[in-house]
Amino acid sequence: MLRIKNLKCYYGRIMAVKGVSLSVKKGRIVTLIGANGSGKSTILEAICGLLPQWEGEITYEDISLKGFDPPAIVKQGISLVPEGRLVFPPLSVLDNLKLGAYTMYRKRKHAAVKQELENVMSLFPILHKRAKQAAGTLSGGEQQMLAIGRALMSNPRLLLLDEPSMGLAPLIVEKIFQILETLKNKGITILLVEQNAQAALQIADHGYVFETGTVVLQGPASDLLEDQGVKRAYLGKDYGEFYDDK
Repeated sequence: MLRIKNLKCYYGRIMAVKGVSLSVKKGRIVTLIGANGSGKSTILEAICGLLPQWEGEITYEDISLKGFDPPAIVKQGISLVPEGRLVFPPLSVLDNLKLGAYTMYRKRKHAAVKQELENVMSLFPILHKRAKQAAGTLSGGEQQMLAIGRALMSNPRLLLLDEPSMGLAPLIVEKIFQILETLKNKGITILLVEQNAQAALQIADHGYVFETGTVVLQGPASDLLEDQGVKRAYLGKDYGEFYDDK
């Protein structure tokens, strides 16, 4: 579904992603793990058109995304749940959700918007209960659910998530990841950037390990969970021992 080949991303003269290649198959959850600053979020920005300065190839369903702006990419069926959630605090939960369907409103697809609202409220009953409440008064977990719901309002086939567990209690993280598995079962393909490597690898089909803008390891998520280097670097042991067994 998504193919990236020899991707190089820049912030000014600084190369943040250094020739990365990866793929995401339809119906799978693929996760990108690694330390802060390793280039994971930058890749999502490039896919979404938020980082125009990149080289290489990004193709989605055999269509090159080169030159596409963010609204055009959303229309192609790709939606992003950004790091930090970025809900609109003064607006109600309902209005935040409706903003996620702006491409449908522009096409006057009001019946489709209503259907997507029903789908999101069914997936997140708490959002139905809080529909008239200001988004800024929600808990962190509720805001994350709102951010995911807003992304789903465009009816994406590929959902990108940037650090959805950030700042959340373990029980809430577990619930969020259960929701991601539910979305996969509904046929949505997921590309997940996550610091919580263990939680991400437990639900993912495939994983890529990043270090300073490059992929240093990839494979089935179940294999990465058992890899000694990954355990030492990302599952709670000393990062400095990452290559000792290589």
